[in-house]
Amino acid sequence: MVSFDRRAFLRIGSINAFGSLPWGTALQLRAEAPAAQNPKRELSVIHLWLAGGMSQLDTFDMKPNADSKFRSPFKEIPTSIPGTHICEHMPRLAKLTDKLLIVRSMNHKIADHGQAMTFVMTGHHPLPTLQCPSLPAVIARETPKGAELPPAVSIPGPAGNWDRAGFLGSRYNPFAAGNPNQENYKVQDLELPMGIDWARVDHRRGLLSLIDQKFRAMDKTGIAENLDSYYQNAFDLIRSDKAKKTFKIEDEPEPMRERYGRTSFGQGCLLARRLVESGVRFVTVSRGVGAWDHHGRIFQQLSTDYLPDFDRSFSALLEDLEQRGMLDSTLILVTGEFGRTPEINGNTGRDHWPNAFTLVMAGGGVHGGRVWGESDKNAAFVKDSPVQIPDLLATLYRKLGIDYQKEYISNTGRPIKIGANGHPLEFV
Repeated sequence: MVSFDRRAFLRIGSINAFGSLPWGTALQLRAEAPAAQNPKRELSVIHLWLAGGMSQLDTFDMKPNADSKFRSPFKEIPTSIPGTHICEHMPRLAKLTDKLLIVRSMNHKIADHGQAMTFVMTGHHPLPTLQCPSLPAVIARETPKGAELPPAVSIPGPAGNWDRAGFLGSRYNPFAAGNPNQENYKVQDLELPMGIDWARVDHRRGLLSLIDQKFRAMDKTGIAENLDSYYQNAFDLIRSDKAKKTFKIEDEPEPMRERYGRTSFGQGCLLARRLVESGVRFVTVSRGVGAWDHHGRIFQQLSTDYLPDFDRSFSALLEDLEQRGMLDSTLILVTGEFGRTPEINGNTGRDHWPNAFTLVMAGGGVHGGRVWGESDKNAAFVKDSPVQIPDLLATLYRKLGIDYQKEYISNTGRPIKIGANGHPLEFV
């Protein structure tokens, strides 16, 4: 008896491959072959974007023996990794650190928000004449087309050039999902306006096509092509029942919504799970630009709001993905654009500090229960195993099956490596 599965049969696609096997027998075997019960899911990324800069000293890299002018007032608590401690305001995550890779040796040299966010999201130092494409934009371009949902989604939405496609053009910008914690949440422009039916839409598209033909003949900038792609993506989304269903977060059971937390970040994490479950490859979830930029009252804000919200949302996401069998196919990345100063300023806050900060990964085949790298006694500088941003980007691209050495030609004619000359991190 010849044995082969349906996928192999379809891949061969030729009767010659079966030699003397009769065609009728081949068709019968194909019909009898069982369908794959658990087809392999493409790797997706959920980026918990702590824009503004999470304090390493008050979260994952506490220094209880540091000088008093640096030391956090928070207590550290043990975790499920023996000998590893994190902040008392993340008790749920403390029980799940066996799933986490905590990198305490991230560093770069840019202390400005916008420039640092651009560097972290592109791997390239920002230039006034060149806007390099962001990580989600590259993924959008390199992802095979045909899915009903956009390949990259931002919750609530792209906040600056660091999130966008740069010289690749607006067609690769992440899709803006809005705030899913809003009452009667609806994704903007996912429904036809009142009084408009598909016949009128198709008629308008025909008129638009006639105008575009003339404009395209004169356009040398690529604007027409980008607009055409933008409109097509919009039409595809509006027509897609799958897209409408995926964004209907109200379909989630009430206990599940409460489990993630009724905040913009918590519901953003829940929506991110729904999106990757439906095939979206990259989802960014944030509280907004500068939300974690605590120059004053940092300990009050972290203890009463930010850390409880983060702890609840992140832990719920981890557990939910694992219970659904999705954690191995979903990489969770947690980072800001830099850390915070060891020294506490006069406003009881911490300022910008790129010289040493913490990043967390989980899922996506990453072996958890580990701490990589070490900062010095005050979490001020990297002491051991430094990790550079271009190496992180190269690692992510490789895990996603994207050639990190691939070059794009920018609008200025300059070749740009998407991996920014980084080298994949072998410990990830």
